[in-house]
Amino acid sequence: MQLEFIPVEQFYFALTLAVRTLDDLTTPGLAAQVGKRLKETFEQPSTVAAASQNTYNYVFRVNGVDNSPADQLILSISDWQGNLRLSSDYGWMLDAERKAVRTEKFNQRPTFSQQVREHLQEQFQVSLVD
Repeated sequence: MQLEFIPVEQFYFALTLAVRTLDDLTTPGLAAQVGKRLKETFEQPSTVAAASQNTYNYVFRVNGVDNSPADQLILSISDWQGNLRLSSDYGWMLDAERKAVRTEKFNQRPTFSQQVREHLQEQFQVSLVD
């Protein structure tokens, strides 16, 4: 798994309506700790969040993971009401009418979520055990 950061200038064109919550990790202080590591590594978030319930959102293209029939895979890492929220379009895609529909990979979302947690834990040296 390789994460390709999407800067704010490209965010609008990358995010799809198929991105859904994978995990909300409620460990106290985890969202702040991960947010600090993301800011150190990537500086500015992918979106400007100006609300008390959400202060950052870093968005990535995920390379090296099959999300067919969708042609790309997106991962969002954000804080939401003090929790760390992982969201992705894994197992989802947009149909011809741009509505999110489940793909045959939908049932594999828990496995993908675990892979994401392990990858982030290794990359940022932060425990993602909830």
